[in-house]
Amino acid sequence: MTTTLALTEADEERRAALTRMRTLASGLFVLAIVVFVLTLHRGGALGYVNATAEAAMVGALADWFAVTALFRHPLGIPIPHTALVPRKKDTFAKSLEDFVSGHFLTGDAARARFLSSDATSRFGRWLAVPANAGRVVVHGASLASRAMDHVTDGEVREIVVHSVLPRLVAEPVAPLVGTLLEQVVEDDVHRHLVDLCVVEAHDWLLDNPEKFAAVVGERAPTWTPLWVNTLVLDRLHTEALRWVADVRDDPRHRMRLAVDDLLRDLARNLREDPATMARAEELKTTFLEHPQTLETGMGLWAILRRTLLDALDEPDGRLRTRVHAELVELGGRLQTDPELRARVDRRVADAVAGIVDTYGAELVPVISQVIEQWDGKEAADRIELHVGRDLQFIRINGTVVGGLAGLLIHTVSQLAL
Repeated sequence: MTTTLALTEADEERRAALTRMRTLASGLFVLAIVVFVLTLHRGGALGYVNATAEAAMVGALADWFAVTALFRHPLGIPIPHTALVPRKKDTFAKSLEDFVSGHFLTGDAARARFLSSDATSRFGRWLAVPANAGRVVVHGASLASRAMDHVTDGEVREIVVHSVLPRLVAEPVAPLVGTLLEQVVEDDVHRHLVDLCVVEAHDWLLDNPEKFAAVVGERAPTWTPLWVNTLVLDRLHTEALRWVADVRDDPRHRMRLAVDDLLRDLARNLREDPATMARAEELKTTFLEHPQTLETGMGLWAILRRTLLDALDEPDGRLRTRVHAELVELGGRLQTDPELRARVDRRVADAVAGIVDTYGAELVPVISQVIEQWDGKEAADRIELHVGRDLQFIRINGTVVGGLAGLLIHTVSQLAL
């Protein structure tokens, strides 16, 4: 199957320029013929003119044949090794494909071209203009909103059920949790949680003496008098309140230090003790496979999605305003911070090179596939439109150089007589 190539306005201009240059080259050839005929068998100075015209005709004819033979059979005569482009277009396409893949569509070439283009700095100058950053925010918000609108809750649920949760179940988390817990203890981050627990325990004991007495009273001997048990329980409640208050008010209380040691031991066991690791993984699996975990996650997703959509729909909202300010600042930094610009250049160049190395081999065959669909004659005409004007200079130069060569040869032959 062949395709018809429509001419563009630029092609029409190329055709007009080709016609002019072809007319000029042919005119010189005709001029040489006329001069040759008019000076035939003339002596003296006209003999030199005749020799020049004769050689110019030969040069013009030879170069006309060479140029014409590229695109068609000269005078329609199927001379061997002529009309090369129509006959060899598929071979040319394959050669062009190999040339492009070997010299242009390579990761190194793409990386070098990107690094030499100063694209990051130019993008920074463009992004630093508030109006341009505003357009990025508007289009980005619209794109993000449409993307989230097209993602249904059912699709998210399916991804979570079939991809996220199974991966989390299969992935061991005990060593990670142990490392995190160890760092939390070292940074005293857990102290706030301990403070909260101690304060809540103190408030509970203060507000619920009856419940405390009921719980502790279950362990009292049945043979002791009731009033003795009451005195003991009141004393225990008072001492418990005092002890919890001491823990609450003393950052270096022995109970707090014991909790620190307990958490450190737990962190170490989560990283090193197989039994503790196995129990942690079992707890993780039970938690992840509980139906309420999925429902809670979907509820959080619905809240997050609704919040993001509302924020993206507010033109002057905090999210858009913050993103706009960050983009303008980023544009300025890309111009003034050489280290940041170098990092961006390096990473983007690596990404471009990776894409070219990965997909370049799949893109290059498009050249041969497209050219194979072209009709041979039309392909030759299209190529001639692009290079034919310059090729006409070969004909012109052949005419001039041939004439000068003829003049020189005739002069030397006359001097030798």
